[in-house]
Amino acid sequence: MSRKFFVGGNWKMNGDKKSLGELINTLNSAKISGDVDVVCGAPTIYLDFARSKLDAKIGVAAQNCYKVAKGAFTGEISPAMIKDCGVEWVILGHSERRHVFGESDELIGQKVAHALESGLGVIACIGEKLDEREAGITEKVVFAQTKAIADNVKDWSKVVLAYEPVWAIGTGKTASPQQAQEVHDKLRQWMKTNVSEAVANSVRIIYGGSVTGGTCKELGSQKDVDGFLVGGASLKPEFVDIINARA
Repeated sequence: MSRKFFVGGNWKMNGDKKSLGELINTLNSAKISGDVDVVCGAPTIYLDFARSKLDAKIGVAAQNCYKVAKGAFTGEISPAMIKDCGVEWVILGHSERRHVFGESDELIGQKVAHALESGLGVIACIGEKLDEREAGITEKVVFAQTKAIADNVKDWSKVVLAYEPVWAIGTGKTASPQQAQEVHDKLRQWMKTNVSEAVANSVRIIYGGSVTGGTCKELGSQKDVDGFLVGGASLKPEFVDIINARA
């Protein structure tokens, strides 16, 4: 079964209207293959701006949301608010949410459930830290994270799984194409055993962790790597090269 290539750009806490406006102009005028889904994760305060300026062929994602629709949760945003801005996606469980802000597997699972119930697409992130890889527990960690997500998903067509080894995010270290493929393959096997063979074959598992114009082609050629979640490089013109990695 062919899975449509998916490239997400996570702008994180970067940019202003001037620089993001220039980036958006670059993306709007770029030749982008029709065989790729492209989604840009904008800072909350710029979601409206990004959605109104970006070409309709490019999706927009919030970088986080809360687990209920409204209430006394100062500083949070809900899927209902995200949708009200015309935005269709949310990134959940990013390693920075887990490790900088202390979000647990349980909370991320609850957020995934509510976002999906609200009709958003979810880019759900998993990945091990360096000490976990060195201790040989990569599989144990990513399977536990995946289970917390999978237990909260009814419709997998709205979910993209992003494998991001934490030791490769923003460090300039990239997992080798072989390392990425090995984990993606194991994740697909886990899905086959614990969800279903159909979902294992159809769900897109994308790779994140210092993806650049230079590394994207070889990573993108691995049979179980269905795209990328791109950090720093998504703020640069080379993001277009990454989007077209398989073109």
